This record gives sequence, C-alpha cells and structure tokens, in this order.
Amino acid sequence: MDIDMIGPAAVMTMGCLGSAIGCGLPGMASHAVMSRVEEGHAKFIALAAIPASQSIYGLILMVMMKPAILSGSLSGIGGLGIGFFVGLVLIVASIYQGKCCVTAIQASAKQPAIYGKTLASIIIIETFSLFSFVFALLLI
Repeated sequence: MDIDMIGPAAVMTMGCLGSAIGCGLPGMASHAVMSRVEEGHAKFIALAAIPASQSIYGLILMVMMKPAILSGSLSGIGGLGIGFFVGLVLIVASIYQGKCCVTAIQASAKQPAIYGKTLASIIIIETFSLFSFVFALLLI
C-alpha cells in the first residue's frame, strides 16, 4: 500500500470501528428489552442500526480521497489529516449515538408513545458526523 493511502484507509477504518461500537451497544440493549416486551421489536432493531451511517460516510470519503491523492489535487499529508480528524469525529459520534439509542430503546420500551421524540437527540448527533463529512468533501 502506498503511504499516501493511509488517510483514506484511516477514515474508512475509523468510521467502521465507530459504527461497530455504536451499533453494538443498542444491539445488546435491544436484546434485553425484546425479552421483556411482546411487540415493537422492529423499532428497537432500527434504533440499533442507526449508528451504521458513519461507516457509509467513511466509505464515501475513502472512495473520493483516493483518486484525489493519485491525481495530486490532494496531498498525502492532507489526506491523512482529513482522514484522521474526520475519522475521529465518526468514532466519537457513533459511540455517543449508540448510547443515545440505548436510552431510546429503554425509554420507548417503558413508554412506546415517546419513540419519535427519542429520535431528536440521535439525529442531532448524526448532524455532527454529517457536518464533518461535508467539510471533508469541501476540502478534497
């Protein structure tokens, strides 16, 4: 692997790492809650899958950064900077989004009517990943 490709590899790896942790936390919580409630299981599974979006952002950035680096419009060190810092945002956002999903699962299991309201904090965290993603696209 060319050393210049560390940035694209970093953003993809960090996005997937964050998504794995972020989906794992509510996934475990959904298992516990589904064993106690009779219906609404699909909502819990959907909440557990939400942090997976950060891996998509990492994949898109990796795919866009590689040709930019190869063509010379993005330096290897620039790609490393973008990849590392955006990847850091993706990891942190995924983990906190997963934690919000855990509490959303627990709260909506107790009071199903608040399910939609629990999505607000989850979406707010998603916007920080999206901002980081868009800023990276502007830099590429």
